[in-house]
Parts: sequence; structure tokens; C-alpha cells
Amino acid sequence: MSYLGTPDESPLYETERSARGYVPNYLRVLALRPEVYGAWLGLGEAVRAGMDLRRYELVTLTAARSLGSSYCGLAHAAVLLERFYDDTKLRSIMTDRRDAGLAPVDVAVMDFADRVARDPTDVTEGDVAVLREHGLDDADILQIVLAVCLRRFFSGVLSAVGAVPDPVFDGLPPGVRAAVAGTGEASTQGETVAS
Repeated sequence: MSYLGTPDESPLYETERSARGYVPNYLRVLALRPEVYGAWLGLGEAVRAGMDLRRYELVTLTAARSLGSSYCGLAHAAVLLERFYDDTKLRSIMTDRRDAGLAPVDVAVMDFADRVARDPTDVTEGDVAVLREHGLDDADILQIVLAVCLRRFFSGVLSAVGAVPDPVFDGLPPGVRAAVAGTGEASTQGETVAS
């Protein structure tokens, strides 16, 4: 589950066990520092509250894939499948967002999220101007940056400790799992990347 020894039980586990029916691997890791987990939850809620959920999930999925984080990619692909897209559409978005029938603003947002995820120091005023041309204001643009950088933190922590995707993600369509990984493989077994 991770390179670290994690608690067999924690007060954090009961809520997740009740809600999901299992304890996610990321929570087992963060149970070593429950106060950090609490702070991360609060920050995540604040970031999500300033953004449309569909956009947040597209941005987060894009960032996760850019960072090589299958755990996060699978988790957010699952939300997009459950709430917004079918299997075929989501695979199309991940394969080529420019040819997936998305609105131009969605493509621009995902392009920007990819750039921020790969290297925030490469972002230019011109990148921000493109988003403004699509009708986003500065608060909208900051929300994208916050969502991506939230993912950079969480993915980085879990990748560094070898947290593996939860077995529940094996139930996602094989094509979606393969697209998240960016490979022809559909298995999550042995991956050491984050949620």
C-alpha cells in the first residue's frame, strides 16, 4: 500500500469506512499526521468551492495525468464518469481533448492546467491572456492554479511514499484506466502514484 508503515486503525478510518466501505490507501498514509490531513481537507474544500465541479474535475484529471499520478487520475476519472461523462466521451477527452467535442474554453483551461502541472515557472502572461480571451476573469484563473497546485502537493506526497491506487479503481472501464495511465495497460497493480 505504501513504503511507510501505517496504522492498522485510526479515528480517521471510521468515517471513510462508513462512506466508502473501505479505507483508502492515501488515508492510511495521512493517518500518520491527522492534523495535516485535516488541514488538507479544509484547503481542498476551499479550492473546490470557488469552481464549477466539472471544471475542477477536468483540471484535476489533467494535472494528475501530467504529473504521472495514476492514483489521482483514477479517482478523478471516476468522478467524471459518475457525474458528467460516459466511458467513450471521457476516453476521448483524455486521448485528444481538442477533438473530443469540448467547448473551446474547456480545452484552453485543460491546456493551462497541463502547463501549470508540468512546470509552474514556465507559465507566462500570454498563457493567462489566452484564458482571458475565453472569458475567464482573474479569480477563475487563480482557481485553476490553486486546483493544479493542490494536486501537485497531494500527488507528490503520495508518490513519494509509494501509495498505490485502491483496488476499487480496478472496476473502472479498462479503456479509462489505460487512458489515465497514458499507456496501453489497464492495470493499477503496483503503481506508486497518488490521489
